[in-house]
Amino acid sequence: MSKKVLIIDDEELFCTVLAQALGRRGYTAFTASNPQRAVDICRLECVHFVVLDLRMPEVSGLQLIPALLAVDPHLRIVVLTGYASVATAVEAIKLGAVHYLTKPADADDVIAAFARIEGDMEVEIETEPTSLERLEWEYIQRTLTECDGNISAAAKRLGLHRRTLQRKLQKRPSGMS
Repeated sequence: MSKKVLIIDDEELFCTVLAQALGRRGYTAFTASNPQRAVDICRLECVHFVVLDLRMPEVSGLQLIPALLAVDPHLRIVVLTGYASVATAVEAIKLGAVHYLTKPADADDVIAAFARIEGDMEVEIETEPTSLERLEWEYIQRTLTECDGNISAAAKRLGLHRRTLQRKLQKRPSGMS
């Protein structure tokens, strides 16, 4: 029986490329660019694995995790994002994702993430203190998560104009994937 994977991302080209790469590795890949289509595919195709983008226009990937697990609590969900933060990584795992990867990641990284069951005690610990730029990014991401991805509410809570927050979100701290 083929292993079925669902790739949920609003970037269709990314979905196509990853689906082809996973197909070459023995997976049957499905793609969805919106939340409703993703849940429908999970119900119809009995997928085993999900690659879930964190930032999508309609809904945050974090908000989609419980809906996917309601269809099948045994799904192995890997969150994949170009906007990584400690806050969103922690929340993704708390909500039921099995792993959290930062872009760029390839098909082999995704497959390895599906297979990981235990934590890694040997993971490298940073020797330098966190930069102010990175701390600001983490604080913004935590606040945005607390506001369920609502930029206007997060901006108000942070004491920023909405456009200022949007500009900050478009920039990633140096040294981030």
